[in-house]
Amino acid sequence: MAGPLIRDDRANGRLEAFQEDAPAGDPVGVVVYFVLDAEPHALVAVHTVVEEAHEGKGIAGALVRELYATAAREGVPVVPLCSYAARWAERHPDEAPVPSDEVVRAAKEQLRATPGLW
Repeated sequence: MAGPLIRDDRANGRLEAFQEDAPAGDPVGVVVYFVLDAEPHALVAVHTVVEEAHEGKGIAGALVRELYATAAREGVPVVPLCSYAARWAERHPDEAPVPSDEVVRAAKEQLRATPGLW
């Protein structure tokens, strides 16, 4: 089986995964994230979920890997506030640089100040 097609819906803060065997247009997994307003900017993962029928297929890992790849292309860190993304980062230190304490603190402050982000 091929990996999922992943689409970045930046305007809505969603990295979405699609599978050929899923109903047309319905994502089978998502990483909910936001862009940190403060300098240095960062992508902040706040939640990862995969539809039950698609669990165990590597979709969550593919989503988090793509979030880190996107951040690398943009030259910004990822702050994995989502527990899944944090565990993934621990298991893949070569792909998931640890963000500075300053960036993590700013991400947590923005999330607290803007509950609608998640």
